[in-house]
Amino acid sequence: MTRYASVLDLIGSTPIVDVSALSPKPNVTILAKLEGRNPAGSVKDRIALSLVEAAERDGLLIPGKPDQVLMEPSSGNTGIALAMVCRLRGYHLKVVLPSNVSPERRQLLLAWGAQIIDSPGSEGSNGAVALAKRLSEANPHWTFLYQYANPANPEAHYRTTGPEIWADVPEITHFVAGLGTSGTLMGVGRFLKEKNPDVQIWAVEPPSGEMVDGLRNLDDGYIPPIFSDNHGTELLDRKVVVRPKESVEWTRRFTDVGLFVGLSSGAILAGAVKCASTVADDETATIVTIVCDDGWKYLSTGAWSDDIDEVVERAKKIIYF
Repeated sequence: MTRYASVLDLIGSTPIVDVSALSPKPNVTILAKLEGRNPAGSVKDRIALSLVEAAERDGLLIPGKPDQVLMEPSSGNTGIALAMVCRLRGYHLKVVLPSNVSPERRQLLLAWGAQIIDSPGSEGSNGAVALAKRLSEANPHWTFLYQYANPANPEAHYRTTGPEIWADVPEITHFVAGLGTSGTLMGVGRFLKEKNPDVQIWAVEPPSGEMVDGLRNLDDGYIPPIFSDNHGTELLDRKVVVRPKESVEWTRRFTDVGLFVGLSSGAILAGAVKCASTVADDETATIVTIVCDDGWKYLSTGAWSDDIDEVVERAKKIIYF
């Protein structure tokens, strides 16, 4: 068995599992890349390490120097991943967090020593970003990594996630992921298009004005700079809308293939199923999706046990996607 020098060496190289039992068509294969197998439990481990290492290369952070402060807005996973990296690197992390996130996320941040700065829950992740920007201006000695605009975000996926998918699934025809910071879509999409321009890149987004946290609709007023900087409109082949109820339904369907995953992963699977439905019966396709994290940090929501309409209604008040 391989021996690793640090838990950070466990980031990436996540497995891909066949979930075609959930495909609406027998001629369409659906494969899920299990990012919850990263050490802090999500796809955001990749960008957290990339953001910190880029800041160290650029001299914004100096390993071993005391009292260095990082600050980042997050609805959970990026903050958790950064908290782990900062704990190992010796940096103090402040996370601007919507006040209505699920308690498991808050507890994980505290477990790794992060300081939480609450932003209004009613404003969601956009409100956390706005507050983080104001705090950064008021505290210029803090290092603001700003995942939404930092090129180290998509670069992490261009260097790691994309090559891993290509190595494991060279027959890929479609890549489906959620539209959040857009880092996964931009990094993986760019890599796959360079390898095979015919690979279709599909983004999953919620309807405008509806909340599927972890995902965003660009019509709601905030376009992540890395989406614009990486020519996202040209890179994407299609966007597909998934409603909150569909996200919960397909999160539950994941358990039919033995996977207990977070709710944004259910939204992405719902998008992959819609993608599969467009494939003609006389053609074949291989769709790769991203399972962003596992379901453990969402247990308090009752998403698997309560009435589905109650879960969706509760999601308007508690951020747990």
